[in-house]
Amino acid sequence: MNEFEKLLHENIKQLERYVNYKVSNKHDAEDLIQDICLNATVNFETLRNPSAFKPWLIGIANHKINDYYRLKAKILEIPIETVPESSLGVSKIGFCERSTVGETLDRLADKEKQILYLYFFKDLSQETIAQKLALPIGTVKSRLYYAKQKFKQNYPHLDTSKGDNIMKKFPNFLPEYKIEYVDAPVFPVIFEELPNWFIVPRFGDEIKWASYDLPSRNLTEIVHSKAVAPAFIHGVEGVEVLTEFEDHGNDFPEYSPHIYYAQLTDSHCRWLGESYTDENGAKHLLTFLDGDEFIAEWGYGDDNCGRETHLSAHGIITRDGSDVSVNSSKHVIDVVGRYNIYINNKKYDTIGTIEYCENGVITEQYIDRNGHTVLWRRFNKNDWANKRYGKLWTEMFPDNERITVNGEIYVHWYDCITDYIL
Repeated sequence: MNEFEKLLHENIKQLERYVNYKVSNKHDAEDLIQDICLNATVNFETLRNPSAFKPWLIGIANHKINDYYRLKAKILEIPIETVPESSLGVSKIGFCERSTVGETLDRLADKEKQILYLYFFKDLSQETIAQKLALPIGTVKSRLYYAKQKFKQNYPHLDTSKGDNIMKKFPNFLPEYKIEYVDAPVFPVIFEELPNWFIVPRFGDEIKWASYDLPSRNLTEIVHSKAVAPAFIHGVEGVEVLTEFEDHGNDFPEYSPHIYYAQLTDSHCRWLGESYTDENGAKHLLTFLDGDEFIAEWGYGDDNCGRETHLSAHGIITRDGSDVSVNSSKHVIDVVGRYNIYINNKKYDTIGTIEYCENGVITEQYIDRNGHTVLWRRFNKNDWANKRYGKLWTEMFPDNERITVNGEIYVHWYDCITDYIL
C-alpha cells in the first residue's frame, strides 16, 4: 500500500460522511465519491504536506459538490436580458432583481428560493413543480408552505406579530390521559421534529417540554429549545439549537446550556453536532465527522441519514396491546397504529410510533395530523442499567405499566409533554 492509498484508507469514512450529508441522493453521492477519489489520485503529487491530506481531500469534495449543485441549479436561472442592469444583483441562484423582495429571498435557503421562484415567478402549478423536481406532491406543498412562512418572517414591510405571547406553565403533576386504539388506517403525516427532542430544526422554531416520573407523576425537568441561528457544520447547512435545562428534582447530572446543530431536509431530520462546556470550563464539539462516538449518541438511519419525515408503517415493528414484536436487532422506528389521545380535556387523533434501541430502551410517540408530538413515553428493559441501579425495574417500580418486546419485559419509566398541548 503506497502513501496515497494509506491516507485515503484512513480518511475515506470522513469523506463518505461529508458527501452523504451534503448530497441527499445516494446514487449521486456514490458517483461523487468516486470522482473525488479519482481527482485526488491524479493530483496527489501537488500536495506538499501529507499531514494536510484530510482538509485537502475535503476541499476537493467541496469543489465537486459545488459543481454538482451548479448543474442542478440551472433550473433556477433568471433570464438577465429581461432585467435592467442597474437593478441586478448576485445571489446563490444567479442574477436576480435587486429589490426588497430580492433581498428577502437572499435571506432564505436555496430550496425555499427555488420553490417560491417556480411557483410565483414562473407561475407553475404545484403538480408541475413536483414533476420538474421529481418530488412527491406532498413535499412540494409542505415546502411551499414553509417557504412562504419564512418569507413573511424576513420581509421588512410585513407585520407578522400575533400579539403578546402567553407564557404556558407546565403543571406540577402529569395530567391524566387515556390512550385508545383506533381500528382505522393510519393517516399520512410530515413529522419534522428532531428525534426525541420535539423541536423542528428550522430557524426561529421554539419549543418547551417537560418530563414527569412515574408512578408519582411529579414534574422533574423542563427543557427549552430554540433554533437561534443558521449554521454550517463542515460546510453542511443547518441550524444552531440552544437548549437550556430547568431541574425540578430529577437524579440526572446538572446540565449547562447546550448547543446542538441539526438539519432538516425534504425527507429526513438529523443531528449535525453538539457543543457544550464541561465543569472545568473546557468547550467540547462533537460532529458527524467524528465517527462512532457521534453515531452512538446522535446517529439515526442508514449512513446516519436521519429519521424519515414522511412517516409510514414498514411492518418492522408491530403491536398487539401490550405485546410488541420487533423484526430487527438494530435501532429502528416504525408506525404501529392509530390512536386517540385524551389529555387536558382534549382529544387528539394521532398515529403511534415505537422506537426500538438495541441498548434496552423503547419509546412510544403519538403524533397528530399537524406533525406535533402529543405524548411521549419511555420504557426500559427489565435489566437496563442494572449495574447503576442494582435492581430490576419490576422491583423498583412494581406498579408501573409493563409491555413485552420479543418476549422480554419492559417497564414504564417516565413521560414527556410539550407546550403544544397546554
